[in-house]
Amino acid sequence: MTDWRAVGYGFVVTLLVGAVGLAVPGLGQLTAGLLGGFVAGYVAGGGLLGGFWHGLLAGSLGGLIVGVLLWGAIALVGLAGGPVGGAAGALAGFSVFAVVVLIALVMAAESAVAGAIGAVLND
Repeated sequence: MTDWRAVGYGFVVTLLVGAVGLAVPGLGQLTAGLLGGFVAGYVAGGGLLGGFWHGLLAGSLGGLIVGVLLWGAIALVGLAGGPVGGAAGALAGFSVFAVVVLIALVMAAESAVAGAIGAVLND
């Protein structure tokens, strides 16, 4: 069963470290995904598989939310150009959303591995 509290903690850690990673060179988004996944796995426990699952959810959740927000923002900007601009903005926004989702899924893999390590260290 999914421990959504653990996923939420990992998600918040990913967002906070990711925000700091934008300002501090060398920290980056990779560290944010690793730390967020580790926290989710550690809080959830449950061995390798449980930690892997919770780290995966925590790592991918942030990317999906950011993708949806970017899609909406680009579509709204396109609406300033009328109906044709709105359609172009929606298409451009969907393209950005698709790329962000792909990146989120790739980055979720590192969070999943870190979550498995965190869960093993908790047990």
